[in-house]
Amino acid sequence: MISPTSPFAVFSALLLALATVKVLTWRFGAPKAEGRFATIDGLRGYLAFFVFLHHSCIWYFYLRTSEFGAPPTNFMANIGRASVSLFFMITGFLFSTKLINDKEKGIDWIKLYVSRILRLTPLYLFAMLLLFGTVAVVSDFTLTQSPVTVAVNALRWIGFSSFGEPDLNGIEGTNLILSGVPWSLAYEWAFYLCLPLLAVALGAIPLLPVLAIGFIGALDFFQIHAELRFFSPFFSGIIAALLCRYTGFRNISQKRVASLIAIAAIAMALTLFQTAYSRIPFALLSLSFALIAGGATMFGALTNRLSRMLGEFAYSIYLLHGFVLFALFNFVIGKQHAKLLTPMEHWLTIFLTTPILIIFSYTTFRFIEKPAMQYTERVSRWVRQIMFTRRGALEEHL
Repeated sequence: MISPTSPFAVFSALLLALATVKVLTWRFGAPKAEGRFATIDGLRGYLAFFVFLHHSCIWYFYLRTSEFGAPPTNFMANIGRASVSLFFMITGFLFSTKLINDKEKGIDWIKLYVSRILRLTPLYLFAMLLLFGTVAVVSDFTLTQSPVTVAVNALRWIGFSSFGEPDLNGIEGTNLILSGVPWSLAYEWAFYLCLPLLAVALGAIPLLPVLAIGFIGALDFFQIHAELRFFSPFFSGIIAALLCRYTGFRNISQKRVASLIAIAAIAMALTLFQTAYSRIPFALLSLSFALIAGGATMFGALTNRLSRMLGEFAYSIYLLHGFVLFALFNFVIGKQHAKLLTPMEHWLTIFLTTPILIIFSYTTFRFIEKPAMQYTERVSRWVRQIMFTRRGALEEHL
């Protein structure tokens, strides 16, 4: 019999997810293996899907205890925690690498921030529509708070959780509709805003208005009460970026033994410690990430076409899986019936939901994320034109 925290359930669901991705690649084709960081592109999808399985396990216990807390085994608790840490390492790595590569020719700050807005905001606004719509359904389309209170709290949600995740319209546990994942986007945005300060540390001094954005980012970290355990992975990513500048490190990372070391380090971090946020598992995850960033393919697992495809819509999986789980247990099955499911029945339900999540996430990537990203160059030129026109008008006036 499968237990509520069975690793077998995790790997079975992962195989089903990859089978669904394979069908999508037959129909739509796989993305090309472009760029220097194919291993990171392949890693993203697995991290997002493991967060989904982490929350799937949490739902089993939440339905019975009304406590949305970490699962009782190291592995099930850490596949979510470690995935978030590795996501933050990816962000630290990619953007510090970009700053290092562009500092000689000059960093295009307008394009950088336009790309971030277009990459994250459209899908997030779609998630907010799902959140607000779900609140309306649960509330029977009746206001239980003043319109002003509801509007203010909704605006706080729209701010990528930087201003909190308040309950909406008196619905207790509103954040469970998305499994609470938007909190990590508040950290992502604070880091993006801090990039001008990182540029200074890397030897590229931005103009004063851009530097001011960096100080706003630093204040944002204070505003969200950033914790060291969540902040530290960004530095691990930066260190990995510096290591990957060396040919020797990349050569070592691309050896088969490096993949073995990376797998062993991740396995130990997931299974031997109560939390992946403590020092030793954090060091193990940092080591494995540096090797992956340097080219460790996990024996080809991170660079095959299915991994690349899954990685393309990782953001959709990460942001929307909570809604899928909430709708499943509240509207499709019903909480009263769901809490009576045996562990086997619970995981069978998750297995049946997995293809739905994969197809749903691919659809939102294709019709929301991807079209928005394609406007990066056009919007950047438009913003640049407006800024230069206004500056010219100001200089003429003076």
